[in-house]
Amino acid sequence: MGIMALRPFLYHVTLKFGQAYLWQDGDEFTLIDTGIPGSAEEISEAVQGSAIRRILITHGHEDHHGSAADIRARHGAPVHVHAADAAVVRGEARPAPPVLTEFDKPIWEHVQSLGVPEIVVPPSTVDVELAGGEVLDFGGGAQILHVAGHTPGSIAIYLPEHKVLFTGDTVANEGGVMLGVFNQDEDQALAGFRRLAELDVETACFGHGAPIVEGAGSALREAVNSHQKRRPI
Repeated sequence: MGIMALRPFLYHVTLKFGQAYLWQDGDEFTLIDTGIPGSAEEISEAVQGSAIRRILITHGHEDHHGSAADIRARHGAPVHVHAADAAVVRGEARPAPPVLTEFDKPIWEHVQSLGVPEIVVPPSTVDVELAGGEVLDFGGGAQILHVAGHTPGSIAIYLPEHKVLFTGDTVANEGGVMLGVFNQDEDQALAGFRRLAELDVETACFGHGAPIVEGAGSALREAVNSHQKRRPI
């Protein structure tokens, strides 16, 4: 585990598997995603005894909501999830499989060849079902953007006062900024990517890949413009 300050009030938490982000207001933190099950201790260590005020889940995949129940129990922090993914986080439904594109297929085959065991995620209470369009009380006013496509309930979180964007898995930074892979609806995901690229962004925090601290808006726009040129790896 490692925690790194990206800029004032914003922290990147590298977990044993995956990553999460923390936004600090005073002595309280907002947690963006929770990693796989078993990540709660690492995240609690990262905040060094401070309170986690709320948990936001960008979408219903196990590497993003896997420790939500544990962190909620430790910190009393309400879990926020888009309504379309809430049943998955509650353990009432399984996430739908991705619809693989030609670009996705070799990546998917590589992942499957690693023999990664299935992750069993403890169900979590969902305290707040989001619809998109909400403005939450952190970071000077955090806008919730519904960007369906990776999953039906995928969200991004935008802090316009600080020009910070949390993209979830709609966008990745793996060998360069790109549309995220393994989407349930590629066209919807691309529309969400285009929407995010129109924002005034300085810092972008991705579900996968290193964050971009400066100049992220230009990187997002360039990636959208070159999307049709991408080829299988």
